[in-house]
Amino acid sequence: MTISSIVERLDSYEKLMRLDKPIGTLLLLWPTLWALWLAGDGKPPLLILAIFCLGTVLMRSAGCVINDYADREFDLHVERTKDRPLAAGKVRPKEALVLAAVLALCAFLLILPLDTLVIWLSAPALFVAASYPYTKRFFAIPQAYLGLAFGFGIPMAYAAIQGEVPTDAWLMLLANVFWAVAYDTEYAMVDRNDDLKIGIKTSAITFGRFDVVMVMFCYGAALLLLAAIGARGGLGLPFYAGLLVAGAIALYHYTLIRERERMDCFKAFRHNNWFGAAVFAGIAADFLAPFTPVG
Repeated sequence: MTISSIVERLDSYEKLMRLDKPIGTLLLLWPTLWALWLAGDGKPPLLILAIFCLGTVLMRSAGCVINDYADREFDLHVERTKDRPLAAGKVRPKEALVLAAVLALCAFLLILPLDTLVIWLSAPALFVAASYPYTKRFFAIPQAYLGLAFGFGIPMAYAAIQGEVPTDAWLMLLANVFWAVAYDTEYAMVDRNDDLKIGIKTSAITFGRFDVVMVMFCYGAALLLLAAIGARGGLGLPFYAGLLVAGAIALYHYTLIRERERMDCFKAFRHNNWFGAAVFAGIAADFLAPFTPVG
């Protein structure tokens, strides 16, 4: 095998793991950081923080490989995905499965120093991540299942720091489900015509002409749940300021998706990085600033 062929293969692996497209990693990382900061009272242990950040990259990469393995026949018929490494034949299916298994194993080895509850939670987390791609064949709103997959770092973060999973963790997971339905519906609006042709189920298809309304409803539900968590934890003005900024970002997304133009919907999806960042900034600032809690 020549150096050029090795470089080409590594490039295909990079694209298969979406390392060249970090938005998915960020959407997975933000809710994990929310949980780590709240569970750790603004000072999560550095080792735990490092483990979860690296684990996020590994599990997102593994999830992308499994997703492309499951969708390799469908991706051929979608304009945006037809050149993905598996669909284009640049990586063999068995090769992709081995890569996904290695990535998942590395993520599992990372959490071994953590609380036993984290290790137990890793089993359903892996199952949800691996099974998500197949829900698009029968589940009307697979984006909700994606929200579970992208939010499982939340209960694991609480378990790592507190040794238990309190009610706030489950409320935050539910908030993440609503947020994921919002941003992944925007993503699904990009491929709606192709998905209708090949028979994949998505929230954009299920919501139909109410897609924009439902996206905004899900943003609102996510923000209300996060506000409830803040009230339960006695968080102050900086936290709610962060939610206000996130709400303004959601309203900006409305201006992008209301005409249902493909590229504007994709722009809104990618812009959700700033929604997650605004919420995190509010949480972090609340633990740094000497404000009196609201209420």
